[in-house]
Amino acid sequence: MSPLPPFAAVVLAGGRSARLGGQAKPQLDVGGRTMLATVLDAVEGAVQRVVVGPSQPVPDGVLLVRETPPGGGPVPALAAGLAAVSPGTEVVAVLAADLPFVTRDLVDQLRERLTGDGVLVVDGTGRDQLLLGVWRTASLRAASAGARPHAPLRGLLAPLTVTRHLPVVRAGEPAPWTDCDTPAELARARTAADARLPGPTVG
Repeated sequence: MSPLPPFAAVVLAGGRSARLGGQAKPQLDVGGRTMLATVLDAVEGAVQRVVVGPSQPVPDGVLLVRETPPGGGPVPALAAGLAAVSPGTEVVAVLAADLPFVTRDLVDQLRERLTGDGVLVVDGTGRDQLLLGVWRTASLRAASAGARPHAPLRGLLAPLTVTRHLPVVRAGEPAPWTDCDTPAELARARTAADARLPGPTVG
């Protein structure tokens, strides 16, 4: 198998998190680390990692940028992230920052399946996970050019040629597309993460 081409990663970490009381959702802890840390770890192999959102802690080497206007939704955030990606980078992973169970393996699966303009994950009901995919950078730049604030991301991506990938989820394991938009979803994610942690050693 030929090596996969280098890729950049754009992580959308904005939004007001109104249903979570206005807390900075990417910085919420699930399984002993922030959700943003988990997502950035999943794209650790990227040649460039860009986080789009308000001021927040990011690791050294990760670029933090802000969309225009601030709070303008995922489409301006995507455009801001793409603008920060080096011109020669042909492939970009685009992920939400609230995916506490996304993995490097899944990102690699998507990269391996990239054909046409992009490939994204579908969940167990067949619903597209628009912020869990890998794309041709040029295709996304062309699609997002001139996009207005609060425009629907689904509409922006609709004209593109997209492959869908349904990851295998082992029984008892949380799905990698699990996100945390509400207190109930966050609580369930934390419970699932705690169940996966190793218990105390019994000597």
